[in-house]
Amino acid sequence: MVRSTRLLRQAAQALTRTPHPTLSLSPAVRSALTPATRAPLVALESTIITHGLPYPYNLEVAQELEQTVVDHGAVPATIALLDGKPLVGLEQQQLERLAQCAIDQTKNEAIKASRRDIAHVLAKGKGTVGGTTVSGTMVLAHMAGIKIFATGGIGGVHQGAESTMDISADLTELGRTPVAVFCSGPKSILDIPRTLEVLETFGVSVTTLNSTGEFPAFYTSNSGLYVPYAGSNAQAAASILVNAQLGLQSGQVFANPIPTEFDEIGAKIQQCVEQAVRESIEQGVDKRGKEVTPWLLKRMAELIPESKQSNRALVVNNAKKAAQVAVELHRLEEDVRRSNDTHAFGGIDSTVS
Repeated sequence: MVRSTRLLRQAAQALTRTPHPTLSLSPAVRSALTPATRAPLVALESTIITHGLPYPYNLEVAQELEQTVVDHGAVPATIALLDGKPLVGLEQQQLERLAQCAIDQTKNEAIKASRRDIAHVLAKGKGTVGGTTVSGTMVLAHMAGIKIFATGGIGGVHQGAESTMDISADLTELGRTPVAVFCSGPKSILDIPRTLEVLETFGVSVTTLNSTGEFPAFYTSNSGLYVPYAGSNAQAAASILVNAQLGLQSGQVFANPIPTEFDEIGAKIQQCVEQAVRESIEQGVDKRGKEVTPWLLKRMAELIPESKQSNRALVVNNAKKAAQVAVELHRLEEDVRRSNDTHAFGGIDSTVS
């Protein structure tokens, strides 16, 4: 019991991180990271704004994501690179600037920024916009001390990767950066079985937010693939995160199925995904690196406009779940800080719904 308490206290200390001095924090994020006014935080990416959705739909979704996090008790921290500064938490005019990059995607000057791109984008200085990918967002969230991040889907192993070697940097990041990513699995254009294999190789724990352990397939709840761990409870998820910080330097994937009312259309969307992937191969787009995903997402929106609504529903639902778990994680950490008594994770009843 004493040892358990000591370990939990060490975990809480490990989860408390001083933000890197080069980061530009919004007032709300700075307050949430300050010990006297500490509050639960959820990081949000910005490539969904700059490259994932058309204008002005992208701005609506960005605003809804932030409001969803607020409505469920946490502080949103949308992350982006603007004018040579890494921003953690954006003001309204900054969100609008990101969104306007997508007015005409053929002239979109925003740069998709993963870990490898961050320094180069910042070096370009004033006038430069960088939309952070899952990888880039994880790096900056960890530098700020934010433990939870909500997105639509992670990158993964692309179809045909055995010949192209196109494997997302998101997977490498998950293997080395201790941030919990709430998503609906890999993006639908990817090879899910191989993505799960790579995550296992990199030591990334994958937990489904359902009772069965079946891994979601982005636009549908069912992939036919199962992972060892499942849980639909906020306190259980939060306790996993507390205990995962005992020196473990890898991320966590919490795979959250799309809301059930979108499951039926999901099967139709998946057929269009497969068509878009075939077309990308035929046109040689599949060999264009980070241009592939935006091209496929744009083509899917042309083939089946309903995919936008499904995409919105799943990412908003992920933000909701992430905020609920962030609130519970904050409570557990505060309990550990305040108490010298043994902390038990019994009586789980704080259901994520």
